Formats: sequence, C-alpha cells, structure tokens
Amino acid sequence: MKKHLKNMELFLKGSNFYKGLKITFAVLTPLVILYLLGFTALAPPIIMGAFLNAASDIPGSLKRKVNAILISIVLTMLITAIIFFLKPYFPFLLLAIAIITFLVSLLSVYGFRASLVSFSGLLSMVIAFAIEKETALEIFTHIGFMGVGGLWYLLVSFLFQKLAPKKEKNQLLSDTLLLIGDYLKLRARLLTKNKKREELMQQAFLLQTQINEKHETLREMLFTGRKRSGRSHYDEKQLLIFISTVNIFELIEAKHINYDEVDKLFGHNKQYLKAAKKLNKVMGNHLITLSELLIQNDKLPNKNALTKALKKADETISTYVEDVKLPKAREGALVLKNLYDYQKQLLEEIRSIRRVMTNVYDSSKVSLKRQDGSQFLTLQEYRLNVIIQNFSFNSTLFRHSLRFTVAMVFGFALGTALDIHNTYWILLSIIVIMRPNYGLTKERSKDRVIGTLIGAAIAIGIVLITQNVIVYGVLSIISLTLAFALIQQNYKSGAALITINIIFVYSLMHPDAFQVIQYRVIDTVIGAVIAVVANYTIWPSWETNNLKEVLLTALKKNKNYLLATQELYHDKNENQLTYKIARKEVFLAVSNLNAAFQRLTQDPKSKQKEFQLIYNLVTLNQTMVSAIAAIGSFIINHKTTPVSKEFDAIVLKISNTLQMSCDLLEGITPLKNTDPEAIEDAQEKLLKTYHELSLTRDENIQKGYTKISKKTLHHLQEAYLISNQLIWLKSLSESLEKGTMRYGEILNDTKN
Repeated sequence: MKKHLKNMELFLKGSNFYKGLKITFAVLTPLVILYLLGFTALAPPIIMGAFLNAASDIPGSLKRKVNAILISIVLTMLITAIIFFLKPYFPFLLLAIAIITFLVSLLSVYGFRASLVSFSGLLSMVIAFAIEKETALEIFTHIGFMGVGGLWYLLVSFLFQKLAPKKEKNQLLSDTLLLIGDYLKLRARLLTKNKKREELMQQAFLLQTQINEKHETLREMLFTGRKRSGRSHYDEKQLLIFISTVNIFELIEAKHINYDEVDKLFGHNKQYLKAAKKLNKVMGNHLITLSELLIQNDKLPNKNALTKALKKADETISTYVEDVKLPKAREGALVLKNLYDYQKQLLEEIRSIRRVMTNVYDSSKVSLKRQDGSQFLTLQEYRLNVIIQNFSFNSTLFRHSLRFTVAMVFGFALGTALDIHNTYWILLSIIVIMRPNYGLTKERSKDRVIGTLIGAAIAIGIVLITQNVIVYGVLSIISLTLAFALIQQNYKSGAALITINIIFVYSLMHPDAFQVIQYRVIDTVIGAVIAVVANYTIWPSWETNNLKEVLLTALKKNKNYLLATQELYHDKNENQLTYKIARKEVFLAVSNLNAAFQRLTQDPKSKQKEFQLIYNLVTLNQTMVSAIAAIGSFIINHKTTPVSKEFDAIVLKISNTLQMSCDLLEGITPLKNTDPEAIEDAQEKLLKTYHELSLTRDENIQKGYTKISKKTLHHLQEAYLISNQLIWLKSLSESLEKGTMRYGEILNDTKN
C-alpha cells in the first residue's frame, strides 16, 4: 500500500499530470467563459484549436516549442479548410486525403517534434469530417476561431511554464536518474549471471537508448535556455545534476567488463564478486530514491548504506589476495581493484548529486562555457533538401508515408462504401496506431483495441448505474486530464481513458450512449486491422534491411571515439572537450543501433533474417564503446605515464580495421595497410611492460616489501588495463570486420 501511495504521489506531482491539467484547462476555460457570456456556439472551434495544437508542446527549448505550435496552428487551419471545401466533391476529397496524408506524414523526416506537428495536421483532417459547415462564411469563421484556440493554447502553455518553470526539467532529470539506477542494477546482475547474459544485454540495449534520449532532451533544454540573462541558481543545480548523470552513464559504460575473462579468472570463486555486485545494487537503489526526491522534495536518505557497501568491496580485494595468494591472485586483484576504483568514482558522482540537492555545492564546478555547451547539441536540419533526399524507396519514412496514404484512402473509401457510422473514427484509429515499423504498429493496435474495450466496459457500467449528467460531466473532465497525463507513459491506459471521455461527452449531448460505444469499438477494430495489414503487406519495412546506415554510423563514431581517446592520452588537458563530444556522438550512434535492434525483435520471426549475426554486430559495437570508455575514464581520473609507440601502433591497427568494416558496408574494396608482424610485436611489448612490473613487484614481495606504493599500484593498473583493453579492442574490431563482411554479403544477395 505504501508503495502505491508513493507512486500516486509521484504521478500527481510529476510533469505528465501537470501537462494533463494544462490541456484540460486550455480546453475547458473557453467553454466555461463563452457559456457564461452566452456565446456557447463559438466554443467548439476554439476548443478544437487548443486541443489540436497541444501535441507539439513537448520538453525542449522555448523557441523550438513556440515555432512548432505556430506551424501546427497554420497547418491545422489550412488542412481543415481544404477538407471543408472539398466535402461535396468525393473524387477530389479522396485525392486531397491522399495528398495531405502523404505530404504531412513525410514531415516526420525533420525529427520527433516535427512528427507531432504532422500528427496535429492529420488529426485536424480527420476531425474535419465530424463537423458540418456549408457556407464559406461558416467555414472561414470556424477556421478563424480554430486559430484563436491555437494561440490561446500557446498562451496557456507559456503561463503554465512560468508557474512551474522547474517541473519539466526536474521530471526529465528524475526519469534519467531512475533509468540509470535500473541500468546500474542490471550491470550488477551481468557480473555473475553468466547464463542470462544475452537476455540481460538486450534489456541493457533498451535502457541505453532511453537514457540517451533523456540526455538529448536535457541538453537542448539546459544549453539553449537563458542565453542572455545567464543561468539562475536553480539552473546551475539542474546542470550539475545533469553533468553527474552523464558522468555516471559513461562510468557504467566504461565497465562493460570482458565477462569471459572474469569467468575465467574467478571460475567457481564468484563469491569475491558479490561485494561489487551488492555495491552496484545499493548505488542503483540510491539513484532511484534520489529520482523520486527530485519530484517529492523530501529529505535525502542516509548515505551509510553506500559507504558500508563501498568499504565491503574494498575489504574483499584484500580477502581475495589473502585467500588465493600472489602472484596467482594478481590479475583477479587488479580486476577487482579497477572495478572498485570505478565504483568509488560512481559514488563520488552520487555524492555530488546529493550535495546539489541539499544546496551544498561549489558553483565553480560548472565550468562548461556557453560556446562549448552548444557543441554538445544535436542540431536538426530543417532545409527543404531533407525532404527531397527522402523522396526515394530507400527511405523508410518515404515508404511509410506511401503505405500510410494507401491505408487512409482505403479506410475512408471502405467506410463510405459500407456506409459505416462515423467513418472518421476508422481514420483516427489508423493515425494513432500506424507507425513506420510493423512491430510497434502491431503493439499499438493491440493496446488500442484492448484499451478501447476496457474503456467501453467501464463506461457501460457507469451508464447503467447512473443517468446523472453531472456525473458524466465530472468523469469526462477527470478522464480527459488522466488520458493526456498517461498517453505517453501507458498507451493502453490512455486509450481506455480517451474512450471513456468520448462516451461521456457524447452522453451529455445524446441520450443513446450505447450506440456510440458500439460504433467506437467496431471502428477501432477496423482501423487497427487496416493498419497492421498495411504495414505487413504494402512496401513493408523490415529492420534487417534497414540497419546498414545505422550500423555504418556506429562504426564511424566508434572509430572517431577511439582516435579522440588516443589524443586524450597524449594530452588530456588540451583534448578533453574533443573527447567528450566524440563520446556523446558515439553513445547516440550506438543508442540508435540499439533502438534499431529493438525494432528488429518486434518484427515477425520469419522476417528476422540473420538475427544472431545482427545481435552480434550490435553487441560488438556496444562492447567496443565500453572498452574505449574504460581507457578514457582511466586516463581522465588517473595520472598516466607517457604514451608508448606500441599503444599508437595498435590504435592505428584498430582504426584501420574499423575503416575496413565501413568500406565493406559502403561497397568499397578495403585496403589492408598494417603489418601483422609489427602489430604482434607491439602487442607483445605492451604485455611485456605489465609482466615486467609484475615481476618487479614479485621480487619486492620476496624481499619483504609487501606494502605497495600508490604510484606502483597505479602503474600496474595502467599497464594491465591499457594492454588488455587494447588487445580486446583489436579482437573486437576484427570480429566486427568479419561480421560486417557477412552482413554486406546478405544485403547484396537480397538485392540480387
């Protein structure tokens, strides 16, 4: 019960519920005011304008938000006018539906916010079918008041933003901390659950994608706001928390351990990993608690559990050495020590977040210059040539637009031919269900139908119990608010609440509520079937055939990240910014690859060609990022020795191998320009450095010098980590080359 009450509190204090209240206020206020003034007839178009243009009001910079809503207002007015004027002319109306659907849906090439503007335009087309306007004066009056409604919503959005300026950012930071906490706990399970690693890795891909999406939105909000007036005290706090979440995420990525090596080193002695695993879980749970406190504004929890778990992890290293004995225990001890150092750094970042949340922090920590911050933003290209470049069957969104257009035209023609009541509900179902990939469309269609049935059942029960219009009115307001609050979090629940809202609104105007329930369910099922069948049969877009560009980008960014890490090793003071930008870009590229793989898993089994090969390619790219991050993280957090020529030689080899993989995907004959013998020699010399340090340490122990100096320990750690990670990276790059060669052959066979 306590957990449910806490979840309820988090929901009611969160930004999603706040957005639901905002939209409800924007919709109801004109109705109430105009009713009191005796101009009720003017309310519907204003309400429609407010409702239609709320979709593009998503977290991000104020400038982009305002521009998106203004474009949405113009688009919805124009489309509504076209439909109104062409209604009497069926052939032209059908042609207009096709052209509008295709062109408006293609706006999605400009990114997520543009796809929501597109959704508003398509929704306005469908709603126009539900309204009857005969004369030009009526049409222009309706369109004009729709524009007023859209501007009214923009004003409401601005006012609500001023009333609670922290809410959106706090919610995003809270969501990010929650996801990172879950990710850290998942990494703990990966350490010892060797039989479930493939399943856990797939869960990790999803979490990585979600974390990167949150980070991208936060970058836009934190780095584009307050350019002239500077950051407020609270802006500084939010930026500090954000920077810590990025650092924590990189540290977690940096410890994507070579699990085969861990299994080999510890074998049946996995008990020595339990302390590290427990520490990860404790830190993960603490991050989840902090995520909740960002919303609740309660007191911070005691940190004793964190320090206790860290101490236990440190003690385990000594216990392992005492039990296994040196020199046999050295490699295992270094793995545990590197793991401990990384967890200690994680704990420092968690402590930084705690200090920020309790207002005890040093403002000088925020040293990111404005011009530096802008370099971390992913800029969306809005030029016309973006659409022109997508006018090709090679474009997934182009094929989706064509498929979507066919589905919409067919749905409208079918509804008209069969004289189906409220044909526009079929189109509405297609709009909200159909997505570029089959898996998501199928999932949304299932959730939509189930949600509609649940909503209809609840509404029927209430209608049977009471015939009170006041109850209908109250429940329609509540269901509207909750529907908007939940639609992004839980689509099934959102669909149920929207159905409840529609039925109660209809019940206020018409006595026969059961008729609307019946038509609502039938039309939803018809729309869902059309959407799923169209996605499967009309120019289908299977992810197996769409991965090439995403994979190519990930390979290129991995190469850039490797070279940026090499430059960091040479001079970390001069090259930190370049390194961090390369890190951000590769995280996004691999996140996109992970997302593509998730879509692949949703495709029908018969369409998941070479699933294991693709899974291996995704895993190899992800592992390579982590291996490079391990080197980068160590360089940043330790005083390192001068870079050896062997290090540079092996980095060049890995870089060339990655380039060969890129060439294979692009159909270019790769050139092998490294001497295998020279690379083997460089590899042996790197390992020799570690072995010489180990031998010196063994000799000192034999002489009685059992206590190791911090400098010697760091040199041992550096030699072990650099040599092992580089050799591992070389092996990973070679596996990637073989995998991309095989994948390229499959693509060529598919074309032929």
